Amino acid sequence: MRILGVDCGAVKTGYGVIDTDGRDHHLVAAGVIHLKANSPLRARLEEIARELRLLIRLHEPEAAAVEEVFYSRNAKTALHLAHVRGVVLLAISEARLEYGEYSPLEIKTSVVGYGRAEKQQVQMMIRSLLRLEAAIGSEDACDALAVAVCHATRASLARRFIS
Repeated sequence: MRILGVDCGAVKTGYGVIDTDGRDHHLVAAGVIHLKANSPLRARLEEIARELRLLIRLHEPEAAAVEEVFYSRNAKTALHLAHVRGVVLLAISEARLEYGEYSPLEIKTSVVGYGRAEKQQVQMMIRSLLRLEAAIGSEDACDALAVAVCHATRASLARRFIS
């Protein structure tokens, strides 16, 4: 199964695409949609939608996963993040992809085995799980891959319980 993971951000939105059977995961693509912080939010949302649609057409994932909104002390930041998630979910829905939404705790638990893991631990485990020679350079792309791995693991467990 090919899964697109997305780490939503109003300035940097990470993406990661993996091929997986639920246990073995292989990197297909990873990167970041870079946005100009001083651009109007509308323009950034349009760019995210456009880039995600291109990525979906290019990589043809069968499923997608997105991190749930987490608590933020800054209401404006949380609102912008919610708008980005809405655009991401719309692009996923338009492509008719099955998708999952996971909390940061679920993602870290799936990848590292500990829900309060640090960013470096997530990077190290993504490198190990995908059998990469070097760590993913971008935290945003690495987080997106972690979301995809979480979805792969959860979907695989669900299929085993249903079977």
